[in-house]
Amino acid sequence: MNIQAFYDYCLAKKGVTEHFPFDEDTLVFKVGGKMFALSSLSQWEKGEASVNLKCDPDRALELRAQYEAIEPGYHMSKVHWNTVTVEGDVPEKMFRELIDHSYDLVFKSLTKKLQAEIAEQQ
Repeated sequence: MNIQAFYDYCLAKKGVTEHFPFDEDTLVFKVGGKMFALSSLSQWEKGEASVNLKCDPDRALELRAQYEAIEPGYHMSKVHWNTVTVEGDVPEKMFRELIDHSYDLVFKSLTKKLQAEIAEQQ
C-alpha cells in the first residue's frame, strides 16, 4: 500500500477527518475527534512507512506473535495500540482489516448521539 492508498482508504470512512496535532510530519486520522490511525509522512518518503492503529488488547498480542511487522505501539499505549510496518509481512488485505478494526473500536467508543450523527453523513 502506498501513502495515497492509505490516505484515501482512511479518509473514505464516515466521519473521518485528518489532522497534524503533534507536528507537520505526523498525519493523524480521527473519527468523532478521537484518533484511530497515525503515521509519519517522512517515513513514507524514506520507504520505511509504519502506521499506529488501535487494537483490541487480546488481538494485539495475537497479531504481534503472528507477524514480525506488528509491534507494540510506538509512543502509544502498548496495550491498546500496534505499530504496523507497511512493507513488512502483513498482507495488504490484513492491513486494511486492521485499519477497519481500529476505526470500529474508536467509533464504538463514541457517544450514541455522535455515532448516529456520523452514521447519517453521506
